[in-house]
Amino acid sequence: MGQLVGVIEKPSATPGVVRFELNRSLTGMGHERYTSMLDAIGVTPAASLSRQLFASGRVAAVHVFGNMVTVDLEKGYDSTGLADIVREMYRYWKPGVEPPSFEDLQPAEETSAPIAAVGEGGVELSEAAKRVPPHLLERSRAARERWKANKG
Repeated sequence: MGQLVGVIEKPSATPGVVRFELNRSLTGMGHERYTSMLDAIGVTPAASLSRQLFASGRVAAVHVFGNMVTVDLEKGYDSTGLADIVREMYRYWKPGVEPPSFEDLQPAEETSAPIAAVGEGGVELSEAAKRVPPHLLERSRAARERWKANKG
């Protein structure tokens, strides 16, 4: 599953630099430059692709502008296999990988903290107040006390 990205690899006039032209924009009109795996933080498509390229061990830096990905290669490496990484950046189920079952996708049931049935001053809480999270009840109580203190 997932859609493959159309990629055309274009050599650069600068040795050790390769460009990939994609059939979709990754950054819109913005430039994004990554010089290490630590720079590629975030969930943007450009950051995700950069992390995958850095993981190959062949890449020194990545620059993404729109649909152009410029890769500075590490010394002694060529671009073999990098186009495949770009092509499959959105493909999340690859041949041989078993998709998760329906049960695996179900969120774990949350265990809610016990709600105090007794509120301020030992007064039992109403059914509506029992549905309010305790930290909000406490914040409301503190605000009420501040208001009373200011009113005198």
